[in-house]
Formats: sequence, C-alpha cells, structure tokens
Amino acid sequence: MSDQNNNNWERGVLEKLAMSAVQEQRRARHWGIFFKALTFGYLFLVLFIIMGWFGEKEPALSTGKHTALIDMQGVIAPDSAASADFLIPSLQDAFEDKGTQGVILRINSPGGSPVQAGQINDEIRRLRAKYPQIPLHVVVEDICASGGYYVAVAADKIFVDKASLIGSIGVLMDGFGFTGTMEKMGVERRLLTAGENKGFLDPFSPADPKQQAYAKQMLAEIHQQFIDVVKQGRGKRLKETPDTFSGLVWNGQRGVEMGLADGYGSVESVARDVIKAEKIVNFTMKESFGERLAKRFGAGVASALGYSAQGGVSLR
Repeated sequence: MSDQNNNNWERGVLEKLAMSAVQEQRRARHWGIFFKALTFGYLFLVLFIIMGWFGEKEPALSTGKHTALIDMQGVIAPDSAASADFLIPSLQDAFEDKGTQGVILRINSPGGSPVQAGQINDEIRRLRAKYPQIPLHVVVEDICASGGYYVAVAADKIFVDKASLIGSIGVLMDGFGFTGTMEKMGVERRLLTAGENKGFLDPFSPADPKQQAYAKQMLAEIHQQFIDVVKQGRGKRLKETPDTFSGLVWNGQRGVEMGLADGYGSVESVARDVIKAEKIVNFTMKESFGERLAKRFGAGVASALGYSAQGGVSLR
C-alpha cells in the first residue's frame, strides 16, 4: 500500500512538472508571436511613413468666390505647424486659387524664431505684390506677440478682439548658469576649445563680460530689424510712444488706439464685411500622421539620451 502511495505521489509530481513545462512553452511561444507581430507592425509603420501614405495633404476644394483661411497656431519654430515650411505653401496655394477674393491669416501665437517669422513676412509681402487685387488681412485670436506680430505687420490690415494680446516687440536670449551649483557639488568643468569664443555663453562656465556685451549688441541689431519691419508694415498708422518697442504687450483695445491694429473683427466678420466673400475655404497645410510620429519619436530619443538644447534667440 505504501509503495502504491509513493507511485501515485511521484506520478502526480511528474504530471505537474510536465504541465508546467507545457505551459511555459506556450507562454514563450505566445510572447514570441507577440514580439514578432510588434516588430512587423513597427516595420510596416516605418514603411508607411517613408512612402508618405499617411496624411497626404489634400488640396482645398474651392468652387466659386471665397475667402481663403490660413491658421498660424502656436510657437513659431522650424519643426512646428507654425513654421515657414508649412505656412508659405499654404499662402501660395491660397493666392494662386482663382476663386480667392481675399486671404485671412488667423494668428494665435506667442512668437518664436525670428528667422521663421522673417521668412513668412517676406513671402506675404511678395505675394501681395504679385497679386495686388487679393488683400491679406490678419485676424488675431488670443495672442499675437513678438514673432507672431512680426508676421502680422506684413498684412494689409490687422483685426483683433478687445481682449486679444498684441505687441511684445522685443528680442530675448535665455539660458541658465550652473557654476554655483557645480561648485557646491564639487564638479569641475573641463571645456577645451579652439577659438577664444567657441564656448560662447557656455552655461557651465562663468559668465564672460565680453561675450555678454557681444550678445547684447547682437540682440539690439535683431531688435532694430524688428522695429524696421513694424514701421514699414504699419506706416503712418503707428502711433509711436516710448513704450511701443519696449517689449510690452497690450490688449486689443489699446493695440487699436496705438495703431498696432486696425480694428475689431473675427474671421467670419472680416470675410463677410471686409473681403465681401462670406464663404470660407481653409488652405492650412496640416502635419501628416507620419510627421507627428517622427517628431514624437525624435523627442523621445533626445529625452532618453539626456539631450537638451541651449536657449537661442527668440522673438517671444
């Protein structure tokens, strides 16, 4: 009887071990299938992005007379939807369309890159000269500051809401200094350069008065470029005061009083009452799914690698 009990016990143990091995093999097989499917899906997605099968820009369908609408939303930067690469083709499409009676650039931007803003401003002025019969007006939503206003002054007219924020005609260069923290932590900065200014305003080195003076001079020159563009765009409408180019921001009502804007209006009212073409067709070029995914992937990789860019010159 004792031998039979031992045999039953051994058989039970062997069965449990066999079942555990089978289950483990099944789990391994399932995980293998999962990772193979994940890899295949990733490769398939990359292929879609490379071939441009996601999010192709569709041309705006326009029939008859209309007002062309283009949105400039967010920070103006090379990798944003408010970049010259996105806005310039949209502007060109809008002006070239035979049914376009006028163009509205709807701005909601705190500013950004002076280079991007300058390129967009230049293209607006070029298109206005090429198509003198088509007016371009800016409609400001919540904010049109700094680089956003740099773009806006190229328009025929600027319309705001009384509570919109407008102005901030100035330039900044921001960054951080970590020398005090490094000293407390006992960290020594070892920077080797060829060229005395190659480590220009390095945040981990003590501030160099000569480099700071040079940076201020450079900012003053860019500020003067900004001022010249505003004066050129607004002309005699601008009621200049000592604060106009100080970097301050004003509400829409004060902006109209100061000549920074021409009046109050929305996209609908400007299309209906100013351009006289109530039908609105949106010509804004959108980011494709692949482009959005690539940016997020790039940002994630940069974050994983601990990369961060130093602050640069900004119209914000």
